[in-house]
Amino acid sequence: MKINPLYANSLTDDYVGGSKREPLARCYNAPPATPHTMDLKLDIVKDGARWDELLLSLPAPHLLQSWTWGELKSRFGWSAKRLVWRDNGGPAMAAGQLLTRASQLGAGLKVAYCPKGPVLVWGDEDLRSAVMAALIDAAREEGALVLKIDPEVAYETGAGEAVEAELRGSGWQPAPKQAQFRNTLVLDLRQDEEALLQGMKQKWRYNVRLASRKGVVVRRGGLDDLDLLYRMYAETALRDGFVIRTRDYYMQAWKSFTERGLAQPLVAEVEGIPVAAQVIYRFGKMGWYLYGMSTHQHREKMPNHLLHWEAIRWAKEQGCEAYDFVGAPNELDESDSMWGVYRFKKGFGGEFVRTIGEWDYALRPAAYRAYRLLMPVALSVMRILGRRRVAREAS
Repeated sequence: MKINPLYANSLTDDYVGGSKREPLARCYNAPPATPHTMDLKLDIVKDGARWDELLLSLPAPHLLQSWTWGELKSRFGWSAKRLVWRDNGGPAMAAGQLLTRASQLGAGLKVAYCPKGPVLVWGDEDLRSAVMAALIDAAREEGALVLKIDPEVAYETGAGEAVEAELRGSGWQPAPKQAQFRNTLVLDLRQDEEALLQGMKQKWRYNVRLASRKGVVVRRGGLDDLDLLYRMYAETALRDGFVIRTRDYYMQAWKSFTERGLAQPLVAEVEGIPVAAQVIYRFGKMGWYLYGMSTHQHREKMPNHLLHWEAIRWAKEQGCEAYDFVGAPNELDESDSMWGVYRFKKGFGGEFVRTIGEWDYALRPAAYRAYRLLMPVALSVMRILGRRRVAREAS
């Protein structure tokens, strides 16, 4: 019986590799242990330590729901409101960090977004219905034309289909474009390092060791390395044809989390020359690979294989029980543009996780129709301007 450890049902035993093991995380796809009548009360949390404490008491809290992430987004045009729901005055049952900002289309239009949330046991039908209704009301109070959510509700246990059907039946619709990756790969870290190495494909294990033999050294970086990381990231974006945000955004995204011990820059060097790097994040029992960058130098020495291995080791050292590679194809098809990225990540032994993706609830239907029609044009213009900006910054 093979169950994805990240989404294991907390009401059953999780069998990984043929051995009985405690569940990695309470599953937000799992049903409640017993039926109950809820009297949910909504609170707004304004203290960062308190918010993170509440969030970490819930099943599978996501990094993008953390206080620090909300602070980051608040520096770049978003406002953040942290909502927590309690049952009969008891412990937190659900939480959602609601971000709101003016739409790129202007005209006084606002967009509300609950990134990778809300956080709750999604298999609890009564709870999710009550929370979703309250979240819609909160977004409406903010004057938003649309509310967006993209909770990591997986299809593996069957709850994905049920939640998707309920969303469709209550006025939600799939978003035309995903803000975050819909699918991912997750590696179970509740093994020793030798078992993790053995879980890799043979070629990947060989490349990890080859990199060390060829003189690749991975060091743990600090704040002094952030400018180097951005220059390398800009070079990667130009080479691989994707658009990145402004330099200031990444300086803030890397600095704020690194200062709080929630992120770690890793730099791969050959004879003291930086050739590749990553920034790894953690929150609760999960580690995330969010940013990777490289130069054209010494790629034959496989620095990225060794970087991922050191990132996995760092996450495990920090007490993480799983490592999220962040990003996989929408469908496992070799024609997908992300197929090469998927094959690379899959070689490290992670398990593919398919989720319901991003959904929109139109609070102002006429404005939302215009938003869906015009946003592709606005995004296209922003991509062109973004490429020009990165080219200037990288020159």
